[in-house]
Amino acid sequence: MPVSKNNTLLHHMNALKEKKRVFENAFQGVARMILESQIEKVVVNGKTIYDFSIFRTGRKHVIGMYDEINSFVSYVKDAAEGGSSSEMAFVLVGEPGNGKTFFVDFLCSRYREFLSEKKNRKYSFRFNNLDKIGKYGKIHTIESQTYEDPAILAMNLFENINDNKTFLGKTVGFSDKSIESLFYYYRPLGACSGYIWNDIREYTNGKIEDMLSFVEIVPVPLTESLGTVTGKYSAKDKMTSSAIDLLGEESIQRLLHISDTNNPYRFDLRRGALARVGGGGIHFSDEIYKNKKDLVQVYLGVIQNRNIEMDGFKWPLDTLIIATSNNSEFNRFLSEKEEAPIVDRCRICYVSHNTNYILQRQLTNYAIGTEARTTLTREDLHQDPNLNYAASVAVVLTRLAKSEKLTPVETLKLTAGEVAGEKSIKTLAEVIDTLNQDPVIVNRFGQKGLGQRNLGRAVQLLIESSETNEGKCMFAYDVFKALERIVLDYVTDANDRKKYIEDLKTAKGLYRERIMTEMFNAYMDEPHAIRKDVMSYVNMIIGIDAENLGPDRMWKYRDPQTGELKALKIDERYIASVEERLGLKTKEQRDTFRTSIRKIYGQRISLNPDYDFMDNLELVKAVTDVRLKSDIAGAGSLVGALANRTNEENQKLYDRMIQTMLQKLNYCTTCAQKTIEYFCTQEDEN
Repeated sequence: MPVSKNNTLLHHMNALKEKKRVFENAFQGVARMILESQIEKVVVNGKTIYDFSIFRTGRKHVIGMYDEINSFVSYVKDAAEGGSSSEMAFVLVGEPGNGKTFFVDFLCSRYREFLSEKKNRKYSFRFNNLDKIGKYGKIHTIESQTYEDPAILAMNLFENINDNKTFLGKTVGFSDKSIESLFYYYRPLGACSGYIWNDIREYTNGKIEDMLSFVEIVPVPLTESLGTVTGKYSAKDKMTSSAIDLLGEESIQRLLHISDTNNPYRFDLRRGALARVGGGGIHFSDEIYKNKKDLVQVYLGVIQNRNIEMDGFKWPLDTLIIATSNNSEFNRFLSEKEEAPIVDRCRICYVSHNTNYILQRQLTNYAIGTEARTTLTREDLHQDPNLNYAASVAVVLTRLAKSEKLTPVETLKLTAGEVAGEKSIKTLAEVIDTLNQDPVIVNRFGQKGLGQRNLGRAVQLLIESSETNEGKCMFAYDVFKALERIVLDYVTDANDRKKYIEDLKTAKGLYRERIMTEMFNAYMDEPHAIRKDVMSYVNMIIGIDAENLGPDRMWKYRDPQTGELKALKIDERYIASVEERLGLKTKEQRDTFRTSIRKIYGQRISLNPDYDFMDNLELVKAVTDVRLKSDIAGAGSLVGALANRTNEENQKLYDRMIQTMLQKLNYCTTCAQKTIEYFCTQEDEN
């Protein structure tokens, strides 16, 4: 059967010359895919770092992992440029449930999408009409077992390398410069392709036109389930795993057809995981150090030489090898000194848990799920608007190491890029540097704590509890009980357990402060009431020294958020009350605080006109306290009014607040009542 004109080797090489198709190795392909995406600079924990938009797109994308992604991009780029990384595997080491496997799966998915674009497609070749030769029985067509690129065949058409260069120059029209850049990536054909090509040469008496009539160019299949282009090998137990799973084995079926016992095609390489990704693919080895020693030795050979070797035959591979491992397996492997060569061939990247509670909110959404949840009786299950915050803050606090320089709350705020009193991001950077000097990996910053799987389990416990099903609502405060149960059931180290329980208490304190703000917003019948009051304080201390301040204490200013001219009355009593709540007793302390607020305002507002100081928890708490505990007549405070609903006025206030919570603040009846009930108690007050 004649080969279609569009599937010939010459057509492919012409398309390559005209840049309609590409010839690049796995490292170059992945590097191009990442670096062609939008690249931004972000500041993470006091360090400027790059962020690549390709990892931030899609319904369920990678969250955080800035250092790890930068390490990976740097590794791939170095390998693409012919650096030492091209002879190494990239290994992600870390605690379970911190996103290692998710990252690799996401990368593989993006790579398949990248290759599905017409210009980026991978091609390979097959030999047709082999039954004419007489040595292959009833085998008519044979595909390149390792999906070699047609350009590799074009560089090996003749036995003499100079003849190949001449042929590409005269017949295809490649310039000398193009030929040189093409042959820079020269590698020989795999054993079976080379052997079959030699048989074709003998059969056609070396006539290149007749030889090429046997060749058909085919696209490499991108179907994930076939394991081509991106393949995964998970560590199995010692009895069932074998080198065959990676390399392949001799095929009895093929031996029934092939008369020449020296023919390397008798080996079925596609039986193994490596050959299927040999044409510019990604091989993912999950829990690489759990494999038995002989398999790890196979990996050593493949990583270093990028070859599959069987019975003296060689098949060159073009593969990016990524692996994962948990800390305990990796440490066990390191302790066996004779295994040093394999670790020497790996670029180790230690993956930490996410320590930014604002980013954690997206991860918590993954754990809670995006589908509408229902109770066991199939009724709609409501989600408390504070649930995500409570869960995110709680798990992130467990991941933050103790430090003498910073309190857990200060560390929590600084890692999220927020204001933490007088403590600066520089202090956090120093703390992280000190912790990261520790030779014991799990003692480093963010390496220990409750992972994403533990958070998922806590959400499961929350949903299955009778309170949740009876009230038809996932009440935020209940997530602390669920997390406590997870700590007791799944954390084996006593010191870790003790620390995590303390962290949960801190998280409850932060939750309480958030509830204070929510209650004030509900009381004022305005979702952003507290935000407005905080900005009023900020604008008042900016305007208090203004030259155009009249005797009526009215100050006119242009709002940077809207550009409108506004008038504000400077209320010195209100300013004094807020500063008193902040514990600023002397004039010097008040002046220092005001200067710091003005400085922050000047720095932030130029970058983000919508900046509202709501991340400054001390200031928010002080404003909330002033408004809640001094502005409400009758029972002396809102707590008193809500707790004692014996008179009609208090009952009306309670009903009005419930209505505001239901209609404007996304609460349901259950979580609105429970939140007010919790607000009226003295629990978890810092």
